[in-house]
Amino acid sequence: MKISQLYSSIRVQAAKVIVGQDDVFEQIVIAFLSGGHVLLEGVPGTAKTLMAKTLARLTDAVFGRIQFTADLMPSDIVGTQVFDLDSGRFHLRKGPIFTQILLADEINRAPAKTQSALLEAMEERQATIDGAAYPLDEPFMVLATQNPIEYEGTYPLPEAQVDRFLLKVLVDYPSDEAEQEVLQRYHEGFDAHKLEEVDIRPVILQDELADVRDEIRRVTVEPGVFRYICNLVSATRRSPDLLLGGSPRASIALLQSSKSYAALRGRAYVVPDDVKALAAPVLRHRVLLRPEAEIEGIDADGAVRRIVAGVDVPR
Repeated sequence: MKISQLYSSIRVQAAKVIVGQDDVFEQIVIAFLSGGHVLLEGVPGTAKTLMAKTLARLTDAVFGRIQFTADLMPSDIVGTQVFDLDSGRFHLRKGPIFTQILLADEINRAPAKTQSALLEAMEERQATIDGAAYPLDEPFMVLATQNPIEYEGTYPLPEAQVDRFLLKVLVDYPSDEAEQEVLQRYHEGFDAHKLEEVDIRPVILQDELADVRDEIRRVTVEPGVFRYICNLVSATRRSPDLLLGGSPRASIALLQSSKSYAALRGRAYVVPDDVKALAAPVLRHRVLLRPEAEIEGIDADGAVRRIVAGVDVPR
């Protein structure tokens, strides 16, 4: 199975509804093929929901959405046992987390107790209801969104939960040309709320996904690239710009996503440029800036760029 050809088909189908945001959507696909979750950060109205729905259509997956609010309880996510008066028994009422592509909208608006229920699902691929564990369907992917500018009424995500996201993807405004194309499509009748009217065909069927992921696992990684990944993540722990660097989970995430990135480009081996391309999405949410660096105007991406520039690339 040629993954690069599959990805070409994905791009063709996605272009029917998504204008611009090519890099963002590519990173979402990389996370999906790697079996990981994505934290999407961007202002409202930049097609985050549309991209999540499109991914579900392209992968023949069930789409679900949870709007996170301050009063959301864990049972609102995972479900609860409900007593049936007719039968005199309790039966399980599953919550919206029992889906395959889950859009967790404005995840940082929910309190920590509710966020922890999502954390179990992300890490363990199961949900615990009244002490009993219920497995989630495969594939299971969380696409969580947060607004980067509105902090009133929000709760910071626990470090343990943030670390479970394979990638943090920044969703910026589209280019002027892309925005004009969006306007043209809406003028001609396109409606993002009626995707079923758009001829989007699934590209990766459920029974094919295991083979695709197995092919990605077989992508070759030379010892020099292993050292390069380790050296990059290790450098985050010694950087003068950072209080907290990446853990071994960051190294694993960089390895997995680099293999998917290479496969999308038709290669059966990882090169250092693959690692460089994904260093920021993998590391930006796993590092903590020093106050001095923030005063100097350095953000997480800037610190990662400095680190990448300072680590020798294997020949």
